[in-house]
Amino acid sequence: MGSLTPSDSPAGSSPLTTPELSDDGFDIDRLPSPLGQATSPGQTSSNGTPRFILVIGGLGYIGSHTVLELLREGHNVIIVDNLSNSYQAVLDSIKTLAAKHCKVKGIPMPLVHFHRLDYRSRSMRFLIESYTDLVMTIDASGRQRMTYCSRISGVVHFAAYKSVGDSIRRPLQYYQNNVCGLVSLLQQLDKYNIHNVIFSSSATVYGAKANAGAPLREEDLLHHPEEHVDQDGNRVVMQPSVVGLSCPYARTKYFGESILADVAASNPAWRIVALRYFNPVGCDPSGLLGENPRGEATNLYPVLTQVLTGLRSSLNVFGSDWATRDGTAIRDFIHVLDVARGHISALNWNADHGNGFRAFNLGSGTGTTVLEAVRSLESASNRSVSLNWTGRRDGDVGVCVASTERANKELGWFPRESVAQCASDLWNFVNRTLRGERVGNGKDGS
Repeated sequence: MGSLTPSDSPAGSSPLTTPELSDDGFDIDRLPSPLGQATSPGQTSSNGTPRFILVIGGLGYIGSHTVLELLREGHNVIIVDNLSNSYQAVLDSIKTLAAKHCKVKGIPMPLVHFHRLDYRSRSMRFLIESYTDLVMTIDASGRQRMTYCSRISGVVHFAAYKSVGDSIRRPLQYYQNNVCGLVSLLQQLDKYNIHNVIFSSSATVYGAKANAGAPLREEDLLHHPEEHVDQDGNRVVMQPSVVGLSCPYARTKYFGESILADVAASNPAWRIVALRYFNPVGCDPSGLLGENPRGEATNLYPVLTQVLTGLRSSLNVFGSDWATRDGTAIRDFIHVLDVARGHISALNWNADHGNGFRAFNLGSGTGTTVLEAVRSLESASNRSVSLNWTGRRDGDVGVCVASTERANKELGWFPRESVAQCASDLWNFVNRTLRGERVGNGKDGS
């Protein structure tokens, strides 16, 4: 694998096998902070009970880094993961890094609860209910009534299957998990008055619009009409349109966003952000967290590391005649910690300004060619990569880069890390694994 299409933007691949769970899919392992630790300031409800961010798929690649950043920011976190594409050992690494950060800062360690379950199972309702209180309220007519008050203040959803190739082979499983599972989740959240949602989306929703060659803007994919100011200062109403979604995975992300936009339009209580990832790479600089899916690696940087470590003989580079500075395709690589911080920014934005549905790109805003990506890892590892030059693949585009203007202006989010830093951090993780150190790549049989 070399030249990536927009359909390859999300990191990792998700096999459709799930480890054994109990009959109802509920295998709970609650891991609170050590006895005597105080709840983080500002992360409690008015009656003093702790409030949580629920992260579904929180032990995966992007999920685990987001959980770590949430803990570093002082949020109590509930992690839900069925371990179909992750390892429970990742939890140990998250807690170790968060505890070290809190010790250095002299702040309490937030609460971490882990629940091993499939988010589509009926046990998800029991879990959400277990974090819910019944409270007395007064309605508009002055009558008392009981209502649900959840201790879950926000939900971050990472639990989609995400392998482009696998979605072509098994479309029904992708629609069932990514679309039907989302609908079921939203019904449960609505029942318990949880309306603050961050959705893990993808640059694949732009489809063939990536062929235009210009940076992709959020208004290139709309679900409802929106008013915008054009380059000449004129107000124009842009209509929803979608072009050239290339695989079932891309369509599930598009349908997921459409469902969320419709739900938000139906009830003003909803505050929903869809974050469209481009190509997340790298890992926490500690080397204790990284990308290690249970399935086959399909994205450029994980494949590159397999070549560097001898698991593959060479890297296939698809096309050397693109209209780019070195002839290889250009993609937008973004450090996974920048992506994780984007979720913090989105949660904060929802709390202060959220209203309905809003999409944001998470990318670097600059492009890196395949050859430049190769050189970055060669420099970080001090090893060379064998290349196998081959022709373009059907559906590939020469350039796919994000416009980050909306995220910059509205979220106050800016990427911090360079491609060189991505490569350095990734190689640190790989090198620790090669040395046999215990890191958050699992291999724990879970």
